[in-house]
Amino acid sequence: MNIYRPPSGAKTKVSQAGLKYSSKTEDMKGLEEGVEFLPTMNTKKLEKRGPKRWVVVVIIVSTCLLLSLLVGLLVWHFKYRAVLEHKSYNGRMRLIGTQFIDAYERSSSPEFAKMAKTAKKMLLDIYANNSDVGPFHKESKIQAFSEGSVIAYFLSTFSVPHYKIDTLDNAMANFQILKLEGMGKARKPQLRIESLVAFPTDEDIIKAARVNSCKYALHAKEGKVTSFTTPGFPNSPYPSNMRCIWALRADANAVISLTFTTFDVESCNQGEDFVKVYNTLSPVEERTLVKLCGSFDFSYNLTFISSQNVLLVMLSTDANGRYPGFKAEFFQMPKMTSCGGVLKGISGNFTTPYYPAHYPPDLDCVWNIEVPNNKNVKIRFNEFYLEDPGDSSNSCPKDYVEINGVRYCQPSKGFVVMSKTNKITVRFHSDESHVDSGFSAEYLSFDSNDPCPGQFTCKSGRCVSNERRCDGWFDCPDASDEKNCTCTANQFRCHNKWCKPKYWLCDTVNDCGDNSDELQCECPPESFKCSNGDCIPAQKKCDGKADCKDGSDEGECSSVANVSCQAYTYKCRNNQCVSKRNPECDGTTDCSDKSDEDNCNCGLRAYSKQSRIVGGENSDLGEWPWQVSLHVQGEGHVCGASLISNKWLVTAAHCFVEKNYIRYSDPSLWTAFMGLLNQEARSNSHVQKRAIKQIISHSLFNDFSFDYDIAVMELASPVTFSKEIIPICLPDATHEFPTGKAIWVTGWGRTQELGSPSSILQKAEIRVINQTMCESLLANQLTAQMMCVGVLSGGVDACQGDSGGPLVSVEVNNRMFLAGVVSWGDGCARRSKPGVYTRVTKLRTWIKEKTGV
Repeated sequence: MNIYRPPSGAKTKVSQAGLKYSSKTEDMKGLEEGVEFLPTMNTKKLEKRGPKRWVVVVIIVSTCLLLSLLVGLLVWHFKYRAVLEHKSYNGRMRLIGTQFIDAYERSSSPEFAKMAKTAKKMLLDIYANNSDVGPFHKESKIQAFSEGSVIAYFLSTFSVPHYKIDTLDNAMANFQILKLEGMGKARKPQLRIESLVAFPTDEDIIKAARVNSCKYALHAKEGKVTSFTTPGFPNSPYPSNMRCIWALRADANAVISLTFTTFDVESCNQGEDFVKVYNTLSPVEERTLVKLCGSFDFSYNLTFISSQNVLLVMLSTDANGRYPGFKAEFFQMPKMTSCGGVLKGISGNFTTPYYPAHYPPDLDCVWNIEVPNNKNVKIRFNEFYLEDPGDSSNSCPKDYVEINGVRYCQPSKGFVVMSKTNKITVRFHSDESHVDSGFSAEYLSFDSNDPCPGQFTCKSGRCVSNERRCDGWFDCPDASDEKNCTCTANQFRCHNKWCKPKYWLCDTVNDCGDNSDELQCECPPESFKCSNGDCIPAQKKCDGKADCKDGSDEGECSSVANVSCQAYTYKCRNNQCVSKRNPECDGTTDCSDKSDEDNCNCGLRAYSKQSRIVGGENSDLGEWPWQVSLHVQGEGHVCGASLISNKWLVTAAHCFVEKNYIRYSDPSLWTAFMGLLNQEARSNSHVQKRAIKQIISHSLFNDFSFDYDIAVMELASPVTFSKEIIPICLPDATHEFPTGKAIWVTGWGRTQELGSPSSILQKAEIRVINQTMCESLLANQLTAQMMCVGVLSGGVDACQGDSGGPLVSVEVNNRMFLAGVVSWGDGCARRSKPGVYTRVTKLRTWIKEKTGV
């Protein structure tokens, strides 16, 4: 490497800071050649001059402030402004100045593409003229057309900052109230937008994004019924992870009647498959007529009427489970031009349009009713089903019936409204979404001086017998029959002044309404009340030790512990016992050997029911798939039974007592029908008929007291399980059915004490009655093997012909257990005379010994 060195004798300044190179060597001994240090005391040469300190401080503080401001702006920008959210809206706009042509129904036609391009440009012009919409618009698409003159259905998407979402929502909502004439004109000056309506896209569509899709356009033909099905129906299940859309159209000035004749999709509580019907061609919640999931039999009302000439049906399926799907049919019919009318005469009937089919949306009907001059009018609603009525305290904002200025949307079945003159006006209103069956009503004329001859008149207008006045039961819908009463010696007075039967005291049920009948039975402070009424210190609850005689202090604890086995504890197969009450088949494994979740293929109905029944009404096919009808040769249906496996039934022993020299214990006399709904339709394909191999009645059965009234029957050959035939779950011996719990009883027995049997399977909801109370009502007649269940006010009960049938309880996850067997009663549905049932839990071990189930 070459290094340049200065010529000898030359001086070169290297640094302005005081270091110099020099050729003199005699003065630099012991140091590097050519280096000279300046004197340290020469401060003027040593110190650099710079800005004063206050200037430096100002610069630093200013820099910090600028950095903070910059950081704040970046945070605001990226967190609140720059982070965009996607919003989509579906809507429709009415175009005037042109005529609808059939080609617009086909999205693949050139005419559709041309009109869609024009309509889209008009829509974008409107967006561009609105500062709250235009800057955030991302994409718009015309999805369909229909008549009127031409209605264009669109989907628009936006990317909008979070803080602007409400502004965008308001702007889109306000389009429907703006005057749009002259806005968004296309090349042809006569074509313009008359109205525009937009709603946020249905949340069900946003949440359930699907990979596959299919789309169909169908037009009803006059005088003909058009059918359509899910892909693959009926030979294969519908595809998974798919969204299918059917756009249904009718001619102008017609409406569509749509009926699902077969419907079987994934259960509502098991997945995300569903079908929605919209009263438009845009999928918006505000125009949804119904959302369906699960299964329905043919008898269920699934007919829907549009308010215009289009409907949209959408099927959305998730990735799990594959089901048959649906078959539907639709046809067009003339649009209803008027609704309601003038009704005159002594009496008559009227219903919502198309009853019992679902009434259309966006409807207003008015009936002006007039009876003779010397009479008043009484309106009685025999059926009353309105969809989504909301809270009655907010004056029924959706669907309602209005009479005398009062709106009704949640009345009980059979309620009555009276007039003060011979005229009355009834108005029915439905909004633009969600429909139901409506009402069936009758009007009657009555004498205002004596509206209920020989009976008590409720303020609501209902007539009840004088014997029911002040008896402790609410027979009037407004409870007017129990007001201003003097309590008898057999009654007590609640704090709220109602008079109630004394035997209701301390039955764990709040009969007074203010709980005053139970307050005197409460335990002291810092105590826990056992289910049997005993009181224990509160700290003993959930301590792992049963301090209540019935173990109820350990039965409702959040944690499940292994405890010493008692009569009331659930025993696992490995002989360990757990503290949890009713753990079997609840979907949670509580036993270490998992035995509490074994043998749980029972008690779940395949059909989805939306029951509104409170007693005594027809069942639907498959609603009670464990119900069995037992027939005797030459007599027909005699008793009921419950299917507990593919070859064993549980029924009542008294069904086989010899009578009139007939030996009913002979198995050859009996035939069992499973999957039966109507006794007159025993040949239906879903009904299975079996002979009986053997009958085993309990050896301790007493045909006088009806104690141990239970028997099992073995079928000659096993049945095949189906949606109409499913076994009921048997409860463990420790299973509890507490006082007040709602329980269902079913059967084909008499519908009145002296009436005729029913051909259609009947169902009624009743409740478990406190055993002590029941013993006071049926003195010296009950045993430990019996339980009282019913409605003490009467009117709902099992009756002759129901014997041996099931009494079932709905438990966790809608699984049903056999709580009892229909046994006996003092008459049928009498007041204060509940039905008596064989308690299955007391005889669970016997059933296991005889059947292995």
